[in-house]
Amino acid sequence: MTAFVDLWQTTLFADYLVNTLVVAVLSTIAALVIGLPAAYALSRFPSWVSAVLLVLALVFRALPRFAVVLPMYDLSRALGVYDTTFAVAAALVAINQPFSIWLLRNFFAEIPKELDEAAMLDGCSRLATLRRVMIPLMGPGILTAGIFVFLFAFQEYLTANILTDVSARTVPVFIATQLGQTLPMLQQAGAAAMLLTLPVVAFAFIAQRYLVAGLNSGSVKG
Repeated sequence: MTAFVDLWQTTLFADYLVNTLVVAVLSTIAALVIGLPAAYALSRFPSWVSAVLLVLALVFRALPRFAVVLPMYDLSRALGVYDTTFAVAAALVAINQPFSIWLLRNFFAEIPKELDEAAMLDGCSRLATLRRVMIPLMGPGILTAGIFVFLFAFQEYLTANILTDVSARTVPVFIATQLGQTLPMLQQAGAAAMLLTLPVVAFAFIAQRYLVAGLNSGSVKG
């Protein structure tokens, strides 16, 4: 218990926790805003171009993390956004976007195209069809993709470590800085790791039925 008290009173853990939540929320919202129209287009216009884009997205997601993050470090320095939650969130959007697009595309593929045709016969454009018809039907898919992207961002270490210094430091980076230090610092690291893990476990437990339902409904068609 002493380690938890010391963690809150003698470190900036509260600030790091806020940074972690801000990065996770921003990256999740941005990933969904970008991923939904992209996934919808890829599911409704299957062609060799769509196939190439999906393969490229998969290749990008499979690249070693350093190959993606190091150029982002130079870019954030050049743009003057280094050590900000915005820079970390933007980097995580780029890293996790291929996964969210793949997942959302599978959910869109489960929705019959006849609904698109009926909406457009009623005068809806493609964008209006997406907003008024598809997105309301995509509740489980949006929730599933959002949960995964949020958890990826909430626990990300390497990207946050490279793109932050002090101001935008996140909890995983803070934990790493405590390792190899004195015993009280190691105890604080253990307390921080527990506080980082417990919300994730609780969140996953609460959302498990939505995750299972969402993954099942999006796993039939490719």
